[in-house]
Amino acid sequence: MTIGEVVLLTGASGWLASRVADALLKDPLTPNIHLIVTDIAKPRLEADNVIAVQADLTDNNQIDSLFTTAYGVPDTVYCMHGIMSRGSEDNFDLGLKVNVDSVRSLLETTRKHGNLKGKNIKFIFTSGLAVYGGPLPPIVEPDTSPTPQSAYGTSKLISELLINEYTRRGFIDGRILRLPTVIVRPGQPAAATSAFLSAIIREPLKGEVAICPIGNSFDSPQTELKTWVASSKSILQNLIIAKHIPASKFTPHTRVVCLPGFTTTVREMLEALRQVSGPEALRRVVFRDDETDRRIFGICKG
Repeated sequence: MTIGEVVLLTGASGWLASRVADALLKDPLTPNIHLIVTDIAKPRLEADNVIAVQADLTDNNQIDSLFTTAYGVPDTVYCMHGIMSRGSEDNFDLGLKVNVDSVRSLLETTRKHGNLKGKNIKFIFTSGLAVYGGPLPPIVEPDTSPTPQSAYGTSKLISELLINEYTRRGFIDGRILRLPTVIVRPGQPAAATSAFLSAIIREPLKGEVAICPIGNSFDSPQTELKTWVASSKSILQNLIIAKHIPASKFTPHTRVVCLPGFTTTVREMLEALRQVSGPEALRRVVFRDDETDRRIFGICKG
């Protein structure tokens, strides 16, 4: 068996990571790619050039086993697993264990096997707006000071700093991508606080009720909160491009890149729903203001 590039992808049962796996398999720049996909629930992806592994990434031995499959040591790692925003806020200890400790262990395992094989393994990490907080400038850039105000954002920033340091030391070739919120994503609602942004469009268009946890009505001031969004097509394209960018193209002091997106508000999205599908669709959006969700969402301004 001739094996070309090998990619390890964690969190591969998740909606976005599973689509990254599909996109990698179709990438014309890597026609002989082989994937190792893993999650706490075994990923369903089946192909001759895919190894799917059920693994608990809080267990160092299980992490190590991902680097000793029949495909050998990966050339690239996509680190996309984690406990989402509200989940890590409600269960602080589990959030740290998964979002910080397991990422550190994955970094260390990547470093170890890279050294053994003489490889500088690419380590692509998905981060997001949650690393920001407090008063922000009109334009948020990669070098805007991150001051997270949530457990999820704090864990993402800790991991970003570790990846930058591992890269500075020459242990890995880190690439940190701060993603906008994906809209409108298909399927069932996700655990992330921002998942309602898709639900308030997706469900009404299907004739179903959606819950908006921001504000108590369409006219609530809270619906004017800004958010940074992008289509799934745009985000997937950039996640694949990130693997092909030469290391020399990144700045020497940080590997953070903010992916392209655009700013909108909850009210603008709901107004677009009304304009396209009429007032009946808008009436399917039920407002149930949630203080915790609103606080987390308000931190992640566009």
